[in-house]
Amino acid sequence: MSLQKLCELPEWKKLVEQADKMDLPENHLKYLVKEKNRLEKFSLQGAEIFYDFSRQRVDEKTINLLFELADARELKENFNLMAAGGKVNTTENRAALHTASRDFLNDSILVDNKDVMPEIRRVREEIKEFVSKVHNGEITGSTGKPFKQIVVIGIGGSYLGTEFISSALRAYADKNIEIEYLSNVDIHNFGRIISYIDPKITMWIVISKNYTTAETMANAKLASAFMEGKGLDPAKHFVTVTSKGSPGDDKKTPVIRSFHMFDFIGGRYSVTSAVGGVPLSLYLGYDRFERFLKGAEEMDNHAKSAPVHQNLPLVAAIIGVWNNNFLGYNEQAIIPYAAPLHKLPPHIQQLYMESNGKSVTRAGDILNEPTGVIVFGEPGTNAQHSFFQLAHQGRPFPIDFIGVIKPQYEQFQGRSKGVTNHQELWANLIAQPMALAAGKDDKDNARHFSGNRPSSTIVLNDLTPESIGRLLAFYEAKTVFEAFIWDINPFDQFGVELGKTMASGIRNEIAAKNDKSNHTFEGMDSITRFYLDTLFSGRLKD
Repeated sequence: MSLQKLCELPEWKKLVEQADKMDLPENHLKYLVKEKNRLEKFSLQGAEIFYDFSRQRVDEKTINLLFELADARELKENFNLMAAGGKVNTTENRAALHTASRDFLNDSILVDNKDVMPEIRRVREEIKEFVSKVHNGEITGSTGKPFKQIVVIGIGGSYLGTEFISSALRAYADKNIEIEYLSNVDIHNFGRIISYIDPKITMWIVISKNYTTAETMANAKLASAFMEGKGLDPAKHFVTVTSKGSPGDDKKTPVIRSFHMFDFIGGRYSVTSAVGGVPLSLYLGYDRFERFLKGAEEMDNHAKSAPVHQNLPLVAAIIGVWNNNFLGYNEQAIIPYAAPLHKLPPHIQQLYMESNGKSVTRAGDILNEPTGVIVFGEPGTNAQHSFFQLAHQGRPFPIDFIGVIKPQYEQFQGRSKGVTNHQELWANLIAQPMALAAGKDDKDNARHFSGNRPSSTIVLNDLTPESIGRLLAFYEAKTVFEAFIWDINPFDQFGVELGKTMASGIRNEIAAKNDKSNHTFEGMDSITRFYLDTLFSGRLKD
């Protein structure tokens, strides 16, 4: 059943008119930020996260109109339907239950009249038991040596979230185990990893829902052959995370252990499932992984229960739609002023752009309004010395600044110019949003800054497992709320499949050439044929 078109909603029409008013000179951010009680009116706190949107190009009327849009699109009702097991993934007729993977209540969640929670709890317990045995030396490699190195083989959602979490919580990794990621099929990645790992103490974790992903399977076969070449039994060094009954869950191909993932949890939402649970528990310890889950659960509960006007990810989502559809911003930067969060932008890039880069509604109708934006980012203060010239004087784009009150390393208190490194970081975190908002007048045009450039600031107390879980769930919920406004499905990714399908045909041509050297590529178009001929010739033609 189709929802009413966005452009026909009275709430949408009012926001179009409001956007014109916010473009007036008197509504420049340099004036808005000076309004009395601006921060108190345009900030929220919940689930131990502070969200400041006082430097966004909004006033009270704008926010109230956006709340009306949120009510008209029933954002809270849709989110709770999702969390209860409703089949919100309409194109694939599936539930979308990433929130269930960090649900510690004893309630049932029914999908097709079957409670999914016992299976989720079973997988958690299996991970806990397995990790304990690896850490205490009961499970070892084929030579009897304990595992000290992990290589995660997976691509996209099978590694990006896990890499973000492992990077963010590296300070907690005290299990004497290192972790690496083999994602890209590029042979340079494999060559780099095997140049320094010790295969006798290495565990390979292959993550693939259907165990058919071309890049993952190519890397898994290469890793297996590498281990055999070192005289080691791959069955004693490989773990799989896959769907029940997939080729990776086949007893005919023995592995140390196979852990199950579920079709109701998409890859980019899967880090709180076994996808992240197995490698992160090995790296950090299961107890810390569970703390991370409970932080995510806390934000989920906030998203489900907090009123619309106090709901952090919901408010962030309506501001995202405001910036995109009414103010015309096509990009969104994420700038964490905390180096451990350096892998957050690439994870959110996939989470958001794969979820919300859609052109049709859930009913299959073509959308006239743009949906997802381009997401990118880099840690501050690195970003300031990289692309902030454009941020301040070139094409404007909204920014999420992220600050952390307590760093993971508090013991270093040396001072430069009278302040510690962490205080210097915060000086920049405080200054940049205000400089973007207010700008600076100067008779010299090269030194003139127009300002009126929107941003939000997100503040965490610390970088504990709980805080990282809350931050992850905040961006997941924000992504889903935006999708519900547009009435798109954030849980499928058919756009990813087109290139894969075309690559399959080209792969067949390459395989044919490998089998028969006289095979020609006459069936290919001229451009494709040029690149195939170049590959097999080994160099560019003179």
